[in-house]
Amino acid sequence: MQFLCTPLPQSIVDCERQGDYALAEKKIKEFLKKEISGLLRDRLDYELYRIGRVRKNYKFTEKEAVTQIKSVIKDITDDEFDKLIQEKRLDFVQIDGQRYFERRFAENLCFAEPDYNERKITDKERKASMDLLHKRLDELLRGDSPKAYRVRGAFKKKLVKAPEKSTIVKCWLPLPKSDLQQRVSSHIKTSMKNFTVSRNNHPQRTLFTQRAYDQSEEISFRVEFEYRITEIISNVDPQEVTIPKLNMDAYLQEQLPHIVFTPYLAYLAGQIKGDEKNPYLIAKRIYDWITLNVKYSFMKEYKFYEDLSTYAAINLKGDCGVQALLFITLCRICGVPARWQSGWYANPITPGNHDWAFFYCEPYGWLPVDCSFGGARRDKEEYREFYFGNLDAFRMVTTTGFMAPFFPEKHYIRNDPYDNQTGEMETDTGAVEDEDTVNMKEIIEFEEISDNKERDEKS
Repeated sequence: MQFLCTPLPQSIVDCERQGDYALAEKKIKEFLKKEISGLLRDRLDYELYRIGRVRKNYKFTEKEAVTQIKSVIKDITDDEFDKLIQEKRLDFVQIDGQRYFERRFAENLCFAEPDYNERKITDKERKASMDLLHKRLDELLRGDSPKAYRVRGAFKKKLVKAPEKSTIVKCWLPLPKSDLQQRVSSHIKTSMKNFTVSRNNHPQRTLFTQRAYDQSEEISFRVEFEYRITEIISNVDPQEVTIPKLNMDAYLQEQLPHIVFTPYLAYLAGQIKGDEKNPYLIAKRIYDWITLNVKYSFMKEYKFYEDLSTYAAINLKGDCGVQALLFITLCRICGVPARWQSGWYANPITPGNHDWAFFYCEPYGWLPVDCSFGGARRDKEEYREFYFGNLDAFRMVTTTGFMAPFFPEKHYIRNDPYDNQTGEMETDTGAVEDEDTVNMKEIIEFEEISDNKERDEKS
């Protein structure tokens, strides 16, 4: 995806800014007939694909958007909706002369503006999930010792629509992997007879399988798995922190196109760091800046963006992954090793996708940071502070390397070229887009493990 660092020809940029996507597509095809570099060709080919994804992500017509926002926000009026449009407070684009609204525009309005968030229709399941988390955070903040849990989960991916003339369906399902706070069990349960599990040291662990495509029957893939995860509570004395003795070059480098040391990010990192030299305190300054200044927001598909870290720093908004990337980028610019971790927020009530980060601090090792969970709780300072150096156990780690390839690699472009939370599908004739599948996450058991119980099992 490094070709995203290549700028588009200005005439194509102008067409897209003016909402003339049909003309933009025509100009791209004209450019592709010329003698151009391979890098620019890749960028233009990708832009044709990206425009198609724009049309699908901005799915609501204006009439449909009115219905959608009324299902999310209480007592919103048509006049209020019109005012939000005129003041550009809703996420919409002009596509070939018509307004189309992004699929989560109403939710993002609630994230951006507290008044609307107070009017948001309550999601009882989400509230129960949050209450469960906060109950455990309160116990840990009162001094309860960190606990370990055995978790049994399942994931199912169902094909809804396949590209034309498909004869084979390939599927990669996410699996938990051992890393830092998590250890995986060899227990994998699936009805699939032939499958390949990538090694645990692979940065994005998956189960791969394939089968013949039969339009007359349901095509779905399911796997059950088990892992053990431990809460992380750190007690760091900044005066004991030293420069890492290990070779940390891999965690200090750029990773184009999203972990990039641009002039602006270098300036911002310097402004945040100031004259601080202690790596732990530098990371804390970066965490504070992000959690106090960057608001949570749903993002469009990451494939839409040329530089996610810069997007978050300029727009002061972004989801969990974007905030994690910004933290990693700023840390690396300041010489603090930082790395990615992601998978699920494995709360037994409502599991969902989630990303977070770690930074390295000698002699304490890797310490966790969850900027989005901390920033979303800035109204309760002890919760915000908790997510610097500490981490709850409502997690399932599937990924330790951002932008890592699958094993075996996909032939067609991934729905998410960077992360691995809901797996991927493709056929022998084309990519299977996310909206053409149904994903089902399940936490079957979430059981605390006592020391005695662990010893009994090992014996």
